[in-house]
Amino acid sequence: MGAMTRVRDDQGRRILEAASGLLSEEGAAGLSVRRIAAAAGCSTMGLYSRFGGKDGVVDELYAEGFERLCGAMSELVDTGDPVADLVECELSYRRWALAHATHYMVMFGRAVPGFTPSPESRRLAMEAFGRLVSRVERCVVAGRFPGDPAEIAEVLWGSIHGLVMLELVGIDPLGRPAEARYRHALDVLITGFGAA
Repeated sequence: MGAMTRVRDDQGRRILEAASGLLSEEGAAGLSVRRIAAAAGCSTMGLYSRFGGKDGVVDELYAEGFERLCGAMSELVDTGDPVADLVECELSYRRWALAHATHYMVMFGRAVPGFTPSPESRRLAMEAFGRLVSRVERCVVAGRFPGDPAEIAEVLWGSIHGLVMLELVGIDPLGRPAEARYRHALDVLITGFGAA
């Protein structure tokens, strides 16, 4: 069953919350249909009927993560300064990732070895990228960045994603505060895109 066709009823929500909790506390080794169902207070048949099995639950966490990330990006108010809006979008991205680390690691960190997102869920991931491209395009149209918006967005996303992953896994090469490191990288990227 595709991620976008699933019904998120109360039991479905409990299953997803249970899976997220197990993943956060125990890693992928803690994820089994039996353990998820027990933690959610439902039968294994209830899990299978909603998600088709463990992979379906993980796919739903992946899809839900991208839906929530897109939602966070949509909540940002556009101002007359597209570059400032882009920076705020990137700061929001980091805040969201830190607040939803389990979802983020399912989305980007291969938290569950062997998991492959469904085509529907991959489309949600591309929608998130499309939203970033739209923000960059505003900067290009305003004459602030020369170049192709998608290419700029790809470099930007890859860079900020790398910094977020370093923070989430606790790698701190220079011992600087993570937010300062992130803001510095944004300054360098924005200056570089503007001067390209």
